[in-house]
Amino acid sequence: MNPLFKERLQRLTKQHQELLGRPNIKLESTNGIFSRYAYPVLTAAHVPLRWRFDFDPSDNPFLLERIGVNAVFNAGAMKYNGKYLLVARVEGFDRKSFFAIAESPNGIDNFRFREFPIQMPETAVPDVNIYDMRLTQHEDGWIYGIFCTERKDPSAPASDLSSAIANTGIARTRDLLTWERLPDLRSKSQQRNVVLHPGFVDGKYALYTRPQDGFIEAGNGGGIGWALVDDITNAVVENETIIDHRYYHTIKELKNGEGPHPIKTSKGWLHLAHGVRACAAGLRYVLYLYMTSLEDPAKQIARPAGYFMAPEGEERTGDVSNVLFSNGWIADDDGTVFIYYASSDTRMHVATSTIDQLVDYCLNTPEDGFRSANSAMAVRKLIEKNQHLKFEEWTKPS
Repeated sequence: MNPLFKERLQRLTKQHQELLGRPNIKLESTNGIFSRYAYPVLTAAHVPLRWRFDFDPSDNPFLLERIGVNAVFNAGAMKYNGKYLLVARVEGFDRKSFFAIAESPNGIDNFRFREFPIQMPETAVPDVNIYDMRLTQHEDGWIYGIFCTERKDPSAPASDLSSAIANTGIARTRDLLTWERLPDLRSKSQQRNVVLHPGFVDGKYALYTRPQDGFIEAGNGGGIGWALVDDITNAVVENETIIDHRYYHTIKELKNGEGPHPIKTSKGWLHLAHGVRACAAGLRYVLYLYMTSLEDPAKQIARPAGYFMAPEGEERTGDVSNVLFSNGWIADDDGTVFIYYASSDTRMHVATSTIDQLVDYCLNTPEDGFRSANSAMAVRKLIEKNQHLKFEEWTKPS
């Protein structure tokens, strides 16, 4: 064996183990709503060395990386057998993505990928690219993975190699080992962000949808929709109602979409979503919250103004900069909520909060007034309320 091969292998292995075992550090919360952590929980560097390098010195004497990984992001999440589990989107240098499961004992660090990525079955019309899986442990006993499947637009001219058609892929599993691929969702429009509600509604499967006229542009569509389907094994959207609209000059004027499936609380269903607006730097993706009724999950009962989370620091840079996106969160039995979010289509992070904090934020944050005058008035009302309190005395050293 080439001594340089052995030396390089030892160095790579040491660096990789140090990265995987690095403790994460909870950062001080400035808004009292959630806490960020110092380090991403998954990056391209977390991907197992055996996925990237050929360790046979006779075939790879220089120990070159054979399969490059560009990014790890947009992960679905669930608690399974006592572990915090992410089904991450792993994107190679070749632009194709696949799904892989990483597990952690505590949800904030020590995430390690399973031995093999998921070999997702294909339909009769093979996917060119699959990504952004939402996981739902459904009332029917199955775990569903709902994801985007992308194929080239067959109606595009031969010279157009970028036009695509997005659809919703559906797979299910009992054990997160063997996956059954179901037919893609059928809809009148393109659907890139579809989420399965965890329980039956009126005896039907309930979906949060995002109808779009095209692959990128929402067109006349857009907004988060609500649709009921009779049979998930042959899912067809006949009718959908927009339950969370887009609005001019807001964080979701261009498009918006449901993140993971909502969390059930004593005061309503808690939803995490993303909103997109256009700015001089391109598209800006942020996260926001809203709530719907326990009796009617399609009826909004709270909609705080503005964003809940926006990219900060290194989160703002990456393959697609100025983006936060989430399609996975976990609510623990003690009320802790682990919010898994990707930054700039590059890496995965975690933030933690509690159900009580998030519900309080939703129910007591002013709604968007849609005009500057109303925004100023909301601040004025808060100032006037605080003028009657003795908070200045409370801030004096005791």
